[in-house]
Amino acid sequence: MWVLIVGDCGSAVDDLARGLEASGYDVGVAPGEASAGELVLPVGTGIVLLARRSASSEWAETLASIKRTRPTLPVIVLSGACDVDAKVEGLDLGASDYVTRPFVAAELEARIRARLRDSMASRELSVAAADIRLDQVTREVRRAGQRIVLPQRECDLLVYLMQRAGEVCTRREILTAVWTYNHDPETNVVQVYVGYLRRRLALPGSPLPLETVRSLGYRLNIDA
Repeated sequence: MWVLIVGDCGSAVDDLARGLEASGYDVGVAPGEASAGELVLPVGTGIVLLARRSASSEWAETLASIKRTRPTLPVIVLSGACDVDAKVEGLDLGASDYVTRPFVAAELEARIRARLRDSMASRELSVAAADIRLDQVTREVRRAGQRIVLPQRECDLLVYLMQRAGEVCTRREILTAVWTYNHDPETNVVQVYVGYLRRRLALPGSPLPLETVRSLGYRLNIDA
């Protein structure tokens, strides 16, 4: 699982990322308030650390964006605002925890472990869309009851499409979520892997209900 740090706090975020990596976590960093509406959560994100600027109000939009996309994903707010009203606001907006700066690294890591345990205990073990079911623990995929073996990247792509079933997923969103780094905008890697996925999951007389939305991206049709 990834620990994703979202925020625009400069060197403080970089220091936090390095500390968590030294403790053995896989860490990603994404810009926060300035691009809340464009935030893409990589496949495998297990928890988000939202670095809040005390003087900024846009962090609430970022938190709302995360919770819309992944309602059960734990989010810990890191903030210099330590008054009770600020903490209550963050928790009421959906944060799983609220940690004030400065904080001790060992305590933050203990809170991360606790929130991850809570998440693993409560999350759905499988996701389903149309006639496809995917076990998020074993990564086993079945379509109409038939077991299908997928390579890791194609499985990651399917997880993302199923998490957003019924929505249009743009190519940029898929690149960011599944490949987790920036590609040449002209790359056709998404098109290629969508083709792989369609072929592997097609059944006789029943192609995968994955639609191409012209000029936008792809949508897994949940009504198929």
